[in-house]
Amino acid sequence: MTTLFISDLHLDGERPAITDLFGRFLEEEARGADALYILGDLFEAWVGDDDPSDVGAFVADRLAALARAGTPTYFIRGNRDFLLGSEYAKRARMRILNDPAVVMLEGAPAVLMHGDTLCTDDVAYQAFRTQTRDPKWQAQFLAQPLAARLAFAQQARAASKAHQSGLKNEGLMEAITDVAKATVDATMSRFGIPRLIHGHTHRPKVHDEAHGTRIVLGDWYEQGSVLRVDGERADLSALA
Repeated sequence: MTTLFISDLHLDGERPAITDLFGRFLEEEARGADALYILGDLFEAWVGDDDPSDVGAFVADRLAALARAGTPTYFIRGNRDFLLGSEYAKRARMRILNDPAVVMLEGAPAVLMHGDTLCTDDVAYQAFRTQTRDPKWQAQFLAQPLAARLAFAQQARAASKAHQSGLKNEGLMEAITDVAKATVDATMSRFGIPRLIHGHTHRPKVHDEAHGTRIVLGDWYEQGSVLRVDGERADLSALA
């Protein structure tokens, strides 16, 4: 049996083809799998479980159907959907895991993360992350009207694009937005587990690190990206 890993789908109403591709993936390949792990950024933005978007409803329905068919789904929050909560998870019949999380794959442990905490050279982002993960900040944000939260999300996306544009102009985009090697080494050493799987950087690749193997999942902007783990075999490939 195969365990599937995906991340960084960034689903929203502006890219319906990718949402449809995800739907087909859930109805076809994901059915019959041991489990499906979604390692963050399932949605382009998530401002609360009361968001009435058609995409959110579609995904919840398809994931719930997958669970009824016998394939459990596990989710780690990303930097775009860190506000996804228990109410939506219940609708989608998926279990939210801590970041990082340790799971057993074919009798061996693996560390799962979204991956943004590994990018410690991006100081501006890490400061924003610290602020928005504070429970008090989240409670205050979620208490605002839906329209205000949606406006904030739009502003945050614009600010993120501006930040990345500035890094590109300075020639720092590749280095700053990728993982920091020292942080990867420290993380893998701390867990003492020789397999780390994460997303976030949109740089799909299998890396040989000092403390084991690090597998980076790809994004779903132009096509799908799936990691299939079956026994000792781990296949990372595109999904069209």
